[in-house]
Amino acid sequence: MLVVFDMDGTLLNAQSQLSPRTAEALARLRERGIQYTVATGRTLQAALGPLTGHGFSLPQILKNGAVIWQPGETAYLQQHLVSRSLLDTLLPIFTAVDTTAFVFTLEPNHVHGVYHADLRNDIELRMAAMFEAERELPLRPLSALPDEAEIINISAITTATALAEIRQAVVSLPALVCYSGVAIRDRQLHWLDIHHGHGSKGNAISALRDQLGVSKVMVFGDGDNDLSMFECADEAYAPSNADDAVKALATAVIGHHDEDGIAEFLFERFDLS
Repeated sequence: MLVVFDMDGTLLNAQSQLSPRTAEALARLRERGIQYTVATGRTLQAALGPLTGHGFSLPQILKNGAVIWQPGETAYLQQHLVSRSLLDTLLPIFTAVDTTAFVFTLEPNHVHGVYHADLRNDIELRMAAMFEAERELPLRPLSALPDEAEIINISAITTATALAEIRQAVVSLPALVCYSGVAIRDRQLHWLDIHHGHGSKGNAISALRDQLGVSKVMVFGDGDNDLSMFECADEAYAPSNADDAVKALATAVIGHHDEDGIAEFLFERFDLS
């Protein structure tokens, strides 16, 4: 059995941390020889902080499946990147709907970066500050994007109307997929991530299943970027805070991510006490 966790809204609590109860559950899984890893929208640097010291030694699925990283290695095991020509097509679409694009890159020597257009409001300023401080990503203006940079994904926070227009444009472009969800409910703002279509969590999990030779996969997730792994898993569980579409595909709905829902499920499911 391979157990795969989404991070934000699932394995991590509201403070973006592993709770003591969750850390205990992971330690018990290790004692029982049950393999586990993550499939997250975070970059490598952003994922390492919460995971370090908790036995995440297997390959990790990052940026929603765009890349797979083996701890200790100097190169990614798998990459699905967005071409520069597609980026050039996308950027005017963001400008037309008054939305700032944040472009995540992979550069020489395993370095990640984020490049952005002009920041338009307080939400985009907070988003930029989070990338720099919490997620330790260097932030630069889009005009400084180097020619050798490879594009992992394009992200933004925007209105429902702008999101709909961006999604419609992405549908017409080859090899891309757009994930989205509610970012700030009381301000009716949504997050979005655009990736290479082959870089899904589901495709990455299928690759890991083959690589590790596991017969069954159990997954946990809360958002639409988790749907592809729900579709390929033998068992799929959604915390009670998950999107309705995710709950509809779940084997079962379990406890809230900020109330140790995943930990309590693991203790019961695998008799870890």
